Amino acid sequence: MPPIVEQPATARITTDAPDPKTVSVTLRYDGADPLAIRIVFPPEVSFDGDEVVWAFARDLLESGLRLPSGEGDVQVWPCGRAQVVLEFHSPDGVAVVQFDTAALRRFLDSSYAMVPAGQERHDIEVETELSKLLHRT
Repeated sequence: MPPIVEQPATARITTDAPDPKTVSVTLRYDGADPLAIRIVFPPEVSFDGDEVVWAFARDLLESGLRLPSGEGDVQVWPCGRAQVVLEFHSPDGVAVVQFDTAALRRFLDSSYAMVPAGQERHDIEVETELSKLLHRT
């Protein structure tokens, strides 16, 4: 079973309320899915009472620590030197969440210790896997 990195973090969710809501989340990196990271939000922030999991590219988070990044459902940008903002778009609306940069950097460093950048797909032979997909009956 591939190793998993999990790290707790504090997220500040910005809403229409005067003060942001602070929640504990779990940052997760799974060696079985080496290109992605996940942020697991607790059930109390969802509409249906289930935990909310956002998955997106690890390199998007990496670049978003330095400069505004992302054009799709997830956008990331630095907010000063100590904070990072993640903006999540879904059919239900937009969530704006702020994290401490240091927590995200520690998490990314742990993920890169497990699977270094550029080594994510060395175990997959692209042509063989593509051939399998194209020749399924």
